[in-house]
Amino acid sequence: MDYQQVELSKVHHTAKQWLPSLQILERSLGAHALIAYLDHDDALQPLVASASLSAEEQRQLLHEVTARRITETSFASNAEPATADLTPQRMIELFLPTQALFGVLCLCSGDDSPLPEEALILADNLAARIQRDLALLQQDCLNEFNRQQGQLQSESLPSLQAFINSIEGHIWIKNLDGIYVCANHNVSRDWGTSPIGKNDLQLFGAERSAIFDAADRNAIRSGKPIVTEECADADDPDQNRWLETIKSPVISETGEVVGVIGMTRNISQRKAFQDQLSLAATVFANSVEGVLITDRHGTIIEVNNAFTEITGYRREEAISLNPRILKSGRYDNGFYETMWQSLTQEGQWQGELWNRRKDGSLYPQMTTLSAVYDDHRRIRYYVAVFADISEQKQAEERLAHMAYHDPLTGLPNRAKMQAELKLAIERAEERQQQMAVVFVDVDHFKLINDSAGHLVGDEVLCEVANRLKQQVRQVDTVARIGGDEFVVLLSGIPDSQAATAVVSKLMALFERPFELGSGDQLRLTSSLGIALFPQDGRNSDTLLKHADSAMYRAKQQGRNSFSFFTQSQNERSLEHLKLQSDLHDAIANHELHLNYQPQYDLASNRIVGIEALIRWHHPRLGVLGPARFINMAERMGLITDIGLVVLTQACHQASQWLSQGLEFGRIAVNVAGPQLLRRDFSDEVQAVLKQTGCPASALELEVTENFLIQNPDDAIRNLNQLRALGIHIAIDDFGTGYSSLSYLKRLPLTTLKIDQSFVHGISVDADNQVIAKAIISMGNSLSLNVIAEGVETREQAQFLAENGCEQAQGFLFSRPVNDSAILKLLTQQTDPQPLLQP
Repeated sequence: MDYQQVELSKVHHTAKQWLPSLQILERSLGAHALIAYLDHDDALQPLVASASLSAEEQRQLLHEVTARRITETSFASNAEPATADLTPQRMIELFLPTQALFGVLCLCSGDDSPLPEEALILADNLAARIQRDLALLQQDCLNEFNRQQGQLQSESLPSLQAFINSIEGHIWIKNLDGIYVCANHNVSRDWGTSPIGKNDLQLFGAERSAIFDAADRNAIRSGKPIVTEECADADDPDQNRWLETIKSPVISETGEVVGVIGMTRNISQRKAFQDQLSLAATVFANSVEGVLITDRHGTIIEVNNAFTEITGYRREEAISLNPRILKSGRYDNGFYETMWQSLTQEGQWQGELWNRRKDGSLYPQMTTLSAVYDDHRRIRYYVAVFADISEQKQAEERLAHMAYHDPLTGLPNRAKMQAELKLAIERAEERQQQMAVVFVDVDHFKLINDSAGHLVGDEVLCEVANRLKQQVRQVDTVARIGGDEFVVLLSGIPDSQAATAVVSKLMALFERPFELGSGDQLRLTSSLGIALFPQDGRNSDTLLKHADSAMYRAKQQGRNSFSFFTQSQNERSLEHLKLQSDLHDAIANHELHLNYQPQYDLASNRIVGIEALIRWHHPRLGVLGPARFINMAERMGLITDIGLVVLTQACHQASQWLSQGLEFGRIAVNVAGPQLLRRDFSDEVQAVLKQTGCPASALELEVTENFLIQNPDDAIRNLNQLRALGIHIAIDDFGTGYSSLSYLKRLPLTTLKIDQSFVHGISVDADNQVIAKAIISMGNSLSLNVIAEGVETREQAQFLAENGCEQAQGFLFSRPVNDSAILKLLTQQTDPQPLLQP
């Protein structure tokens, strides 16, 4: 028996007490009275009406009450039920203590005349009595209901509690008022308190309780279990635990909803697995590497987007096919057998693989093949993960090419050439053949860079490379090993005559003018050196060294020629290497000394200058002239140190002569190109002058034309600074370089020196006479002092003097002599005799 059944049965019994008042209203006061109460659909949630209805609402309700028979839920003063011919006059609402509308007390009349005042008062009193009775009835009914419920719970609760305590997770039951009436031990443990007798507002606060209450109502309204939205556990500070709650309405035996039951469980592991699946799916779909999955039979069952982008096969095309559609045809069956053996035995294979795209093009890929096993270690799937490494392979090829090829000409570089030479030697040994190593050097190439610039020089080198490549066979190798030096490897040469024929063709390549991009032409020559295998060497280092030595011999023979290696060359090369080693010690051991050659005035035959000339007093080889070691010093980077030694000794000697009262004019010192191009050269010279006490006016520095034009800005800056100190500036070997008159005008010169090559044939060679006259005339027009070098005869001196050259030096006057001899010459020139006839 539920709460509503208890209440209605008692209402029928109590209603008999209201009949006397109803009879008085009808018989004495002429009013028909009707009590009607509502038959609620839901005893726990009765229809709630307003305690005060408007007049219009009252009239509407009265008409509804009197217009239809409500026999099952109404009382009247007579035995007959109320009929529709009565006119309702007044309605009084009857409320339960909960403010739920219980029913109405209706006063009606047979016509439209108003009811007497006494009837209205009696009706109000009756209504008040009815409501008091209803309150007592409801309290009795509630007590009875609670008693019965308590009895039911006392009988079933222990077994229910034991059951829910055995369930993992949280189990709880709430009544329709939201009060927890049951919960397992896990709830009390995790919540830190027992929820029994409390609601969500008390336990969780307004925000969370509103969410829980809405879910409860949703479960009750649906009448079936529902799963609430998954959420992070609010009690977990790290938010790593996820919970899921299932709520279901509690249905009584009579089919009524009496509460809601909920079960909350930890789904963190499931969520983590779902997240992993989601992540894996995202990675699979968005990976830049191609992924292909097959079943254990090798049939493709899935591919990702990158697979499509790399291979060109759409997913729909690839599914159900075999990966053989990608085979490039580059590998034999043995390759694939090894791959599958590794895959089946070790579960994985990794390596570089060439495959074929849908359009037929081949591409390299780095591939990892993996087998996927089930719980019984049986293969279920195969997974291939691969990346297109075309760009990487191209980059590697470019790097490899750069590592073994000259970036300017594209020819093999020294490293590549040496590797090719070793292979060529091995082939020649196996076939018992000869081969040749040819060194090719462009004559005077440095002058091209210095005069025309490095861009023109690069253009020439590229053209030389092209001509050499076109001349040799495919089995031969042409390499650039540095600067203007090339090496040609000739395989299968039968003898030296065959090598001579090839080398002659290589030299002929230089006879044709080199056309420049500017439209200009250059005519070049070359010097070549040849070393033959096996007679000139049986390994690469020896052959290269001997070919290089032969090339230098060709240069010494006048250039534009070739030379085969000989044993005497090898001996000279070894001596050259020993000399290089000794030169390092020459400065520290004070083996470098000066000789002096006087310069004479042709008219007075007096000394007007002295040129300082270096000599190396070698402990084993004796006195060596500059031709034996100056070029070597430049290549070794020692020229600036040697130049400083010469300058210091010369200035020191000049200072001594001046202190002795000797007149010598000025002392001339040759300056090497690397010295002149140093930014601090003028400071270095000034420091030497200060250290030795030599006045700047007593010093003349001789420079060459070619070094002046190599870097004119730095050269002119240094020369201007030196001239500002009072130092004389001379151009040595004038006429052998590339100077122009306009260029010379920019230089702070004081002296021109005519090169001895023009002086030697001056008495018999008309061309030399013309050149000498032109140089003298140009020097005089620029107000420069002109000195002729290498004068050996009186005829030469006479010609020079007659054509305006005032000074000269050479064997006619004196050979280069040591300091004692030059001192004697200086002290004996008090009254010199004229050399030339007036």
